[in-house]
Amino acid sequence: MQPSLIADELRSALTSYLGTTFALADEDVRDRLTGFLTSQDEGIFRGPYVRLRLPFQVADGSWRAALDWAPTGFAPYRHQAEAFTRLSSKHTRPRPTLVTTGTGSGKTESFLIPIIDHCRRHRDTPGVKALILYPDERPGQRPGPPHRGDGRRAWAQRRAGRPLHR
Repeated sequence: MQPSLIADELRSALTSYLGTTFALADEDVRDRLTGFLTSQDEGIFRGPYVRLRLPFQVADGSWRAALDWAPTGFAPYRHQAEAFTRLSSKHTRPRPTLVTTGTGSGKTESFLIPIIDHCRRHRDTPGVKALILYPDERPGQRPGPPHRGDGRRAWAQRRAGRPLHR
């Protein structure tokens, strides 16, 4: 598995999906969406990406400046701290970031902690604060049937993010 190739495939698939999901009748709005999805400078996909090497090293305390909130007693790895700096909305607009590490290295925390921090900071502002697109299957696994038993209950569980028992 080569992360750069997977990133290109993901970029292409998401661009295609987002470009065709919204059936926009207004040509100007459609062109702006396409521009946002494909622009190298201001679009949804921009580098550089966070790079790291094993073993994972604990970050120094400077990462705290990027966030107003983090779990009590949390000591992030250096790659997480770098992601916090890129993804934080505290001082600047968050930047696209790709973190590729081994199992148990804290990839989820790399993006989730800055999102929670952002949501807490803007909790009094109405509206959606974040949209998380996250696979519910590991790469290479075939997903099971879409539901078991009562299809409505299974659909609601998947929509709520709770896994179905297999």
